[in-house]
Amino acid sequence: MPAELTPLIAATAQWLTRAYPAGGGAMDSALSQVQARQAVTVAAGLRYPTPMDAALVMVTGPGGAARLDWIIGADGAGADDAGEYAWRTWVDEVVASWAACLLSTPGLAATAVAALAESGQMDGSPAVFRRLTSPDERDRRAAALLRHPDLLAPIAGLHHTQLLARLSLGPALSGS
Repeated sequence: MPAELTPLIAATAQWLTRAYPAGGGAMDSALSQVQARQAVTVAAGLRYPTPMDAALVMVTGPGGAARLDWIIGADGAGADDAGEYAWRTWVDEVVASWAACLLSTPGLAATAVAALAESGQMDGSPAVFRRLTSPDERDRRAAALLRHPDLLAPIAGLHHTQLLARLSLGPALSGS
């Protein structure tokens, strides 16, 4: 995975965990963040499969969180908060949508991780993404909002078809 995607991955994962926060304490928050980060990492790897793709998105910018905020009914950052919320400009809508698809459908997440591994973009074993692909009860409780299919539907639905096309899956195989 190209290192250039680090700001995009961090910002998009942060957006997801703020939009769909963990319900419990520090441990739940940490588990939720790990799951969001794993989903966003896989989605970014699929979306930007080559170093050139990663470099281009870093030059042009991923687009920001404004539309995502509008879709979920969040205020987003005000003009006076520009410095504190500059990270929001690094949120990638397509990557957030694909990550939402992966979080709400573990079977699709496993397919995506396998595709990433087959492409040679993954450093290490697919087992690194266990919290995404095979969440245990603690993971599911910690990220109840982050994994709730009905809550994620407006975001996941934005670019679901493109994810299925990228994975060469038809709608019947998507787990939706």
